[in-house]
Amino acid sequence: MQGRGDSDGGGGGGIKVLRRGLLARLSSGGQKVAELESIVAHLHELLNTRVGESLSAPDFGIVDFADLVHNFPEATQVLQQSIRATVMKYEPRLRSVSVTPVPSQDPLSLAFEISGRLASGTHRGPFRVRTELSSSGKMQVSGR
Repeated sequence: MQGRGDSDGGGGGGIKVLRRGLLARLSSGGQKVAELESIVAHLHELLNTRVGESLSAPDFGIVDFADLVHNFPEATQVLQQSIRATVMKYEPRLRSVSVTPVPSQDPLSLAFEISGRLASGTHRGPFRVRTELSSSGKMQVSGR
């Protein structure tokens, strides 16, 4: 998870995935990462991890959509609830989190808007990102 490379590998929006590990922070000379960038990067990691993949936190991540696809369209609501519960538990910098399905340009993908309020820091106020689950199973995170 930590110390991943420079991009999401999705070929789409091209969001830069920040290197978050201790060694990456030390090698960068201790540069501060903007809080909003850090939250988006953390959401990218969180939403691309499936429940059970983390040995230290077995409930870290979201449900695997491949396990839900046979229950479509009810699966959308299950995924929506999983995203919300996971963000609320593992991203303490966000409060009043809501996850809403939004239309997608690609009929084979699901898109959600995650919104909430920043809990503290220099950018107190509203927070909003768009996520899209592609047919490859990768979750793209974009916007603010």
